[in-house]
Amino acid sequence: MVRKKLDLKDRLLEEIGTLADRANLRAYVVGGYVRDFLLGRHGKDFDIVVVGDGVEFANIVARALGSSNLVVYEKFGTAMLHVDDHKIEFVGARKESYTKKSRKPHVQQASLEEDLSRRDFTVNAVAVSLNKEDCGAVVDPYDGQKDLQKEIMRTPLEPERTFDDDPLRIMRAFRFASQLGFKIEPAILKAATKMARRLEIVSQERISDEFLKIMSSAKPSVGLQPMFATGVMKIVFPEVFALAGVDQRKDYHHKDVFLHTLKVVDNVAEKSENVWLRMAALLHDIAKPKTKAFQEDVGWTFHGHEEAGGRMVKPIFRRMKFPFEHVPYVEKLVRLHLRPMALVDDIVTDSAVRRLMFEAGEAIDHLMILCRADITSKNPKLVEQVRKNYELVVTKMEEVEAKDHIRNWQPPVRGEEIMKVCGIVPGRLVGQIKRRITDAVLDGIIPNEHEAALKYLMEIKDEMMKNAEKVAQSNV
Repeated sequence: MVRKKLDLKDRLLEEIGTLADRANLRAYVVGGYVRDFLLGRHGKDFDIVVVGDGVEFANIVARALGSSNLVVYEKFGTAMLHVDDHKIEFVGARKESYTKKSRKPHVQQASLEEDLSRRDFTVNAVAVSLNKEDCGAVVDPYDGQKDLQKEIMRTPLEPERTFDDDPLRIMRAFRFASQLGFKIEPAILKAATKMARRLEIVSQERISDEFLKIMSSAKPSVGLQPMFATGVMKIVFPEVFALAGVDQRKDYHHKDVFLHTLKVVDNVAEKSENVWLRMAALLHDIAKPKTKAFQEDVGWTFHGHEEAGGRMVKPIFRRMKFPFEHVPYVEKLVRLHLRPMALVDDIVTDSAVRRLMFEAGEAIDHLMILCRADITSKNPKLVEQVRKNYELVVTKMEEVEAKDHIRNWQPPVRGEEIMKVCGIVPGRLVGQIKRRITDAVLDGIIPNEHEAALKYLMEIKDEMMKNAEKVAQSNV
């Protein structure tokens, strides 16, 4: 149902409307807040458009509310105010024009309708009056409410014109479709295909922010699939684009690695909101194009793709300008994603289980989510068998953990103690001794206890120090 009036029932918006009346200004709440309200969601961030000077009105509101945290962006003619848990952005109704090689707009004052015409999508081009005389009146010149009902993404003007103004809107189309679960109008896809390279003038940070929002949505493939179909993925994330057309055995997965990857990402998204676990799913087979080889008796193989993929994570994060703090976690999951399946056999030793749990550390539960998600076969019997196999792996892990307490384990002898016992200074030898003790615990040679580890240290220290001395002398 298309509404002509909305009862927003928000005290803060009522106050802003009252202040607009006193200042003799027309004020509207627009964009995401209105869109979400129409979808039955209640947001706390407001975009306020006034027909006049938006920054001046922001100052009026800040003074009236006793707020001292107003931030003015003179360059863009906008202002931001935080009130309790609300974030309010103020701007004057305007129209913008851009040069071909710049994201810096030339801004002019305009009517509300002109302002709405420059918005990215019709569902974001709906305004609601805050003034007393027509409070709640809906201004919807581009039928955004109907598009919300139809669940479709359209642009207010011709898509090419909308994207030419701000190429990032190409990414935003995929993002909103993914977040809202909407279809994208064919004209948008056609324009995105034609104008994909315009994204090259947009900063990497803004592109990556939109990409992570796609990855954070309930079903990321809704945004990732059209990114690929339009060629945008080739510009934004060429390594993922390269997965398409890479054949693999159909036993456990989709034949095409890209389609398989989309399914794995969606599977993970059903189990976890952790965007970096989802990123590990996106990258788990990223090295398959590089490692592809054909064997007569097997077919296509990808030996070592997990290790090669792990090495690709850091360069990808660097180029995409993703937070580097998440590199070790994603790298670890990519590198280990095949290991649990190797533990299914009944004859697998506790040592192998301990070593996997030690290497995975705190990420072990997330690794198992990724492994289960990695099974995308359409054969129900096979899927059920593989799931049972993974349950066996989990049971083995629980048994080993009960005995050895490996989860989040730290070696029972620290570097400081090794240096004190051996009378050595910090250096490579300390790490070598510590690794020897760690391996002894993981291999079951000694129990995971401090006294046992200290005794083992006393047994091996002379041998290791002599070996280190020999190596040092041979290098002289």
